[in-house]
Amino acid sequence: MFDIRWIRDNAGAFDEGLKRRNLEPLSAMVLEFDEARRSHVTRLQDLQSRRNEASKEIGKAKATGNEDQAASLIAEVAMLKSELQDGEEQEKILTDRLSDALSQIPNLPFDDVPVGADESQNQVCREEGARPEFSYKALQHFELGENLGLMDFETATRMSGARFVILKGALARLERALASFMLDIHTSEFGYTEIQPPAMVRDHALFGTGQLPKFADDLFRTTNDMWLIPTAEVPLTNLVRESVVDEASLPRRVTAWTPCFRSEAGSAGRDTRGMIRQHQFNKVELVSMTTEETSVAELDRMLGCAEEILKRLGMHYQVLLLCTGDMGFSARKTYDLEVWLPGQNMFREISSCSVCGDFQARRMNARYKPADGGSPRYLHSLNGSGLAVGRTLIAVLENYQQEDGSILIPDALQPYMGGMTVITGKE
Repeated sequence: MFDIRWIRDNAGAFDEGLKRRNLEPLSAMVLEFDEARRSHVTRLQDLQSRRNEASKEIGKAKATGNEDQAASLIAEVAMLKSELQDGEEQEKILTDRLSDALSQIPNLPFDDVPVGADESQNQVCREEGARPEFSYKALQHFELGENLGLMDFETATRMSGARFVILKGALARLERALASFMLDIHTSEFGYTEIQPPAMVRDHALFGTGQLPKFADDLFRTTNDMWLIPTAEVPLTNLVRESVVDEASLPRRVTAWTPCFRSEAGSAGRDTRGMIRQHQFNKVELVSMTTEETSVAELDRMLGCAEEILKRLGMHYQVLLLCTGDMGFSARKTYDLEVWLPGQNMFREISSCSVCGDFQARRMNARYKPADGGSPRYLHSLNGSGLAVGRTLIAVLENYQQEDGSILIPDALQPYMGGMTVITGKE
């Protein structure tokens, strides 16, 4: 959400930022809405001043015995009252029109974000880890899981429809082990506080993080007007909504392992087999709330936390800087981590870490009190996957597969698997 005063003073920079997002200039429209509202408010203020003045004049007219003038003034006050009531309704309409327009405009990218139309123009920053080599044809995760008898798409489809899966035995435990491993690292080594948030939220929470109103079709809504969270970013970021925290308490770093729900609108025909793109999946999310001065450094730190999970699992991955056409709605800068999947013979996204500036905080009215005693300032928010648990499970299956179809368990996960070292099926 943007400060309309900033747009008034920086219309050119605002439009240039939108242009880098591949959008048309919007300052003229927004400022027209703003001017209409401000002019209307000025008119209401003038009407109210005249009403107050006329009310005083009634008393004076009566005191001098001028009943005709008093009656005229009483009629004028009644007319002004009616005009003000109508005007207040119109003010709400004009205010809502401006707010609705502002609420659907994405955040502006930082200057160092590459301009591009889509994911093909993202920049590879670096690759890490050794790419595994196989003397046999590497299978995809769903082939491995089904051959082991521990991954069941057919039953899940009969039960819930497409884009669901049932994990059994050792694979169900492996997913739980991955989440526990991630949470333990993030909380014990990286200073994140573990949270168990609600998996259902109301409109204002999704508005605060930017999913509403523009992306309602990507979400699942309940019959009592609740929404299933698409990511724990939503409840974690909203922990500070409508509050003023002390700067001394920053940065605030929280993490959660939750189910996530996405309708995958617009994904027809994409990743229809397997667990890559599901309606329900699990993810460990990282969220930080901090100051403007430290937010960019916090992004680098968050990225490093997510990378560490991949390193300890022995994964080959690459770091991407997303271009302006591939960034999320609320982001100013985003890094993606893509893990190598030998069964697909390609990199796939496993984490996305973004800094949002004060964009979300303005939508949530989340502020902090500066240590120097100045006026409250808006917080800066960041979010990232630390990691997507289901996709990490996919990566383990494909990277640690053996020729007989069994799956070696990475050393880092064996303590979470009761000492199990290999998954052979039917466990």
